[in-house]
Amino acid sequence: MTTGANMLDPTSELEFFTQENMEEISQLASLEMLGDVVAMKKSSTIVPEKPSYPDSVYVMAANIFQSIRVEKSPDRVLIKYGNEPLPSWSQSEDEAFQRSSYELAFSALKYQDILETILIDSTVFPSTTIPDHLSSLIIVMLYDFQDRKFQPRAFPNNEESISEVQEVETLLNSCKTKLAASLARCRIKHDALSIYHILPETVRKQEQRASTLPLYAWINTGKISPEDVYSSLRRKGYHRVKSVLHLDDRVFAMDQHCDDVLIFPAHLKRDLINTDLFKDYKLIFQDKSRSLAVHSVKALLNMDDDILMVNTGSWYTVAHMSILTNNNTSKIFVCGIQSQDKESELTNLFAKMGCQNIEILYETFVSIEPKDPRLQNVKVILLLPRCSGLGVSNPVEFILNEHGDTGLLQDLSQGGPTKSKLEILAQQQYEQLEHAMRFAKVQAIVYCTCSVYAEENEAVVMKALECQNQGIKIQPYRLSPPVLPLCSLKEMQLSVDKFFRLEPSDVTNGCFLSILTRERDPSETVSVKDVLARAAAKGLLDGVELGKTSKREKKRKKSKTSLSKAPANDTNGIQMKITEFISQESKASTSQGEALTTKTPLPPKTASQGGASSQVRKPKPGTNSLLTTLMKTTYPSRPEDRQVTLRRRPEGKVMPLKSVEIVLPPVMFPLSSSQGPRAQMPANRIYYRLVGSKVGTHSYVTPSATRRTEKAKESTPSSCVRHPRPWL
Repeated sequence: MTTGANMLDPTSELEFFTQENMEEISQLASLEMLGDVVAMKKSSTIVPEKPSYPDSVYVMAANIFQSIRVEKSPDRVLIKYGNEPLPSWSQSEDEAFQRSSYELAFSALKYQDILETILIDSTVFPSTTIPDHLSSLIIVMLYDFQDRKFQPRAFPNNEESISEVQEVETLLNSCKTKLAASLARCRIKHDALSIYHILPETVRKQEQRASTLPLYAWINTGKISPEDVYSSLRRKGYHRVKSVLHLDDRVFAMDQHCDDVLIFPAHLKRDLINTDLFKDYKLIFQDKSRSLAVHSVKALLNMDDDILMVNTGSWYTVAHMSILTNNNTSKIFVCGIQSQDKESELTNLFAKMGCQNIEILYETFVSIEPKDPRLQNVKVILLLPRCSGLGVSNPVEFILNEHGDTGLLQDLSQGGPTKSKLEILAQQQYEQLEHAMRFAKVQAIVYCTCSVYAEENEAVVMKALECQNQGIKIQPYRLSPPVLPLCSLKEMQLSVDKFFRLEPSDVTNGCFLSILTRERDPSETVSVKDVLARAAAKGLLDGVELGKTSKREKKRKKSKTSLSKAPANDTNGIQMKITEFISQESKASTSQGEALTTKTPLPPKTASQGGASSQVRKPKPGTNSLLTTLMKTTYPSRPEDRQVTLRRRPEGKVMPLKSVEIVLPPVMFPLSSSQGPRAQMPANRIYYRLVGSKVGTHSYVTPSATRRTEKAKESTPSSCVRHPRPWL
């Protein structure tokens, strides 16, 4: 192809290469790359075939690359990029189409410096025949061209061609020898076996983890039970194991932290997506960190507590929270939706997934007032702030599933964000957490990120705790230990300071989780009636009538009313109280007698016994009232004799008493005397003792005699029980 007058003159290395040795270098590079492919196939059990991208994927990938490419200083600019995007296509809403486009754009971004050097070194750039707005398309197509080992593309069937793509492809095919030679020189310069080894080490490790990272999927228990999921998977040839490191088999395992999450090997994704379980939203793929967050919220909820979710990203996170609270009366508020255009789409999605308790707020979180009347019953806030995401192994999947910022791709392609960008993210996270702590009714905040930087995690939380406004009536927040199970010694060590952490590994992405709680205000104690009233207000108790008092409550109210209408006469009132007190004392003494009395066989009554009587004089005004009560409430020995009748007796007459001997179990007290341990009855439990007489004789007890008996018992040890166990 022809080049303009301003084309760079070949210098340095290019001056020593002719067309022949350039072809030799190209062949050498092809052989080396072929050897790399063979070695990779031997080392890996499963190598998926590289698909051929349609023209529409190239166009969308070029537009994505245009928005996330690394802009260089003017003195380092090698290639000029236009500002006009290429026309988009109708397939942009397809998930597989988006994934292919983002993966291609991210790959081109990682190798941007190398690809630009190859274009300059091969004299393809600068060229006056190529407009600037096609530069992004050239970069993404060149990456795919060298990834195919400079082989022609297999055109998909019934695929509509795009003129810009055809123009760039023709240019690259005409220069493939120069491009291959330039690639070989670049590898020799960096002493790299392949272009992959030129990448920074952090990026290479990230790609290795992304290729083997297991798939996490949560069970939609609103549509299917876990047992039915296991049965369906077994019918499809899957079997349950303890670990998903079996790369050659159809297996699945249960997650240790979340009881509704299943784990699958990474190579099974294509097979699983085509099953009815995933098509019908019975199983949903999602990053494990999001499941950890919603399960933490679930552990902090009461039956009717509402939830506010901030920066949720994926709608699947909202749906998971909704499914976990299906049995509660909780409502889930989601904020941060900038446009109402997707309302019908979201409503349809939630209906398919069986979610019914979600309400969308079309305001940003920081613009919502803490005293918003809609959020007065919100007790838990789930905060998922935008973060650097360095703990994520596959940023493309994270962006597609969590609706993340495409700027994440730029940061991860360079090994991490710059210091200035990290400070900006940390300030945004602090402002959101500080705003969440202003909601007076909220009792807990769950803060979760996918970052491994302390600036975005511990530093943000501790700063918010130190700077919180501790009002007089508001309880301060404090760190709480994780509510998730700690399944290994390493997790316990990482959670010593009350933060839950998962480090990036071959089995999971990185995750940081912190729980801030405060004690409930005692004045906000919720009664059962309040809970039922809230449930009725939300329409959850249709057909259930509230407010009816039970029969027992009606009887209580009637008794209170009758007592309040008693006559105001002081004398009658006092008499009524005395009568009530006497009846209570009688019942209490009767119940005590039943518990303490031991029945003893008595001789049958004779006529003389029935007619004989023993008399007790009425005590004088100065006599002890307690003694009088005890004398009147004599414990009967038979059930038919337990009814006590209190009547006034004429002065001077005596009251007959029946012979009864009460025997109580002895109380053993350790004594230090030489006689050893002795069984004694406490003196304060014996007021008087009735000694059973022989048949035909009776005892007469007078107040004076009773007093003498009491004095005798106080001065001498009890001798009524001599056998250690008299009841045997």
